[in-house]
Amino acid sequence: MGFFAIMNPIANVPVFLSLTRDDDGQTTALIALRSLLIAFLIVTLFSIAGKLIFELFGLTLPAFRITGGLIVFLVGIHMLQGNHSSLQHPSEKDKKKSRESALGVAVSPLAMPILAGPGTIATAMNFSSGGGLMELVVTITMFAVLCVLTYLLFIFGEKFVVYIGTSALGVITRMMGLILAVLGTQMVIEGIKGAFGPG
Repeated sequence: MGFFAIMNPIANVPVFLSLTRDDDGQTTALIALRSLLIAFLIVTLFSIAGKLIFELFGLTLPAFRITGGLIVFLVGIHMLQGNHSSLQHPSEKDKKKSRESALGVAVSPLAMPILAGPGTIATAMNFSSGGGLMELVVTITMFAVLCVLTYLLFIFGEKFVVYIGTSALGVITRMMGLILAVLGTQMVIEGIKGAFGPG
């Protein structure tokens, strides 16, 4: 439930639909699968060796939050303006290249920082830091279950487009852009508080 609350797969469905609205069904399914696989690998990696990675590179969670927040903010502003980037809307000239560009959305912003963001990574590190193997196994297993649930929501959420139409989806895209921009700002604020706040 902690993972579900922080990752919020239901709220991510409109964001996913907005980012993939001009892609065909097969590409959309691939984006969903790739983004969740990458998110799962990231969370698994940080569950096993998160503290070591942070110490090795001299990273802090507040810095991670600020960076992730800025990325989410920029994506939100882009969606809010209704601009079409080559990442989200590939050209017709080179289908193979354009499809790979479309799949790039799976890495950023979907896998990170939306699905496996600072909050999710911090939650995974906290859950698995009990020291025992059982805590680690339960943490990874529960996140895997959540990834499967999110994949199903993403795939069946595509049918939602048929019912609401492209015009309504355009409105939702801008609304989600605003929400993402605010979410990104909130992540930056939390990062700054963590970096300069008391304690």
